[in-house]
Amino acid sequence: MKRTSFEQAECPIARSLDSIGDWWSLLIIRDAFLGRRRFGEFQKSLGLAKNILTVRLRALVDDGILKNAPASDGSAYQEYVLTPKGRGIFPILVALRQWSEEFSPEPCFATLLVDREQGRPVRKLELRAEDGRLLDGIDTMLQPNPPAKRRRRA
Repeated sequence: MKRTSFEQAECPIARSLDSIGDWWSLLIIRDAFLGRRRFGEFQKSLGLAKNILTVRLRALVDDGILKNAPASDGSAYQEYVLTPKGRGIFPILVALRQWSEEFSPEPCFATLLVDREQGRPVRKLELRAEDGRLLDGIDTMLQPNPPAKRRRRA
């Protein structure tokens, strides 16, 4: 079954789902943040069929989330490396993790997200107004974005 494309949608959430809206893609990106770089490492970690992994990796490269790079050990292999666009997904992964930690019926996870330098747990992500006030969904709304402020695709 062919997926519907949201590439031209006006909603930024719908557009992002076009790139990272499938669970395998998010898990591949998670693994890249964990230091996995080679096809075999992703496959071993995820237990994903080679053909599906190939398609997902190609889509992430085509979308500029990952890039191919020569193997860091000098071998003939290619590695997959996060781009700046890919690294920008990190807060999304943290938000998903924290949501699951808070609302899972039995939150018994084998890992804890900590600050590498201090070794202390990472604070819960917060949405704040420009003046520093803590915001919730009820405290926000959408308004028209004037055409002069809209970014154009290059």
